[in-house]
Amino acid sequence: MRSTSDKQKIGRLEKIDLPELDIFGLDAKIDTGAYTSSLHCHHIETEVRDGVMWVSFNVLDPTHPEYEENPYRAKVHRKKLVRSSNGMTEERVIIKQKTNFAGRKGVIQLSLTDRSEMKYPVLIGRRFLSGKYLVDVSETYLS
Repeated sequence: MRSTSDKQKIGRLEKIDLPELDIFGLDAKIDTGAYTSSLHCHHIETEVRDGVMWVSFNVLDPTHPEYEENPYRAKVHRKKLVRSSNGMTEERVIIKQKTNFAGRKGVIQLSLTDRSEMKYPVLIGRRFLSGKYLVDVSETYLS
């Protein structure tokens, strides 16, 4: 595990890029109470082709309406039961994506879900943050 001085300080809101999907500059809310990160989508549909499960979806982000019209596809990493903040449990599709976040390249697992009631299109959970980042909740967009 990295020492505190090796961890990058981030704010409660940051920008994230998902270059494999050609998506850049999405607002991401940092949520250390959530284990899994999630991407706000709709029209989530899975299909199996040549023995591989794929998912197609549309990203919902009012600040980037150009993304809402584009259909996206990704290989399904797995499916998982996730309990949301309102206590409801649902099965979600999880995808793995390369990311540029806070000046670092990495890989993030994202559950795809309709976050219509939420303000930000991406929620970053502690699975991705752990050991790499320190969150200063009094700040935003430190990277």
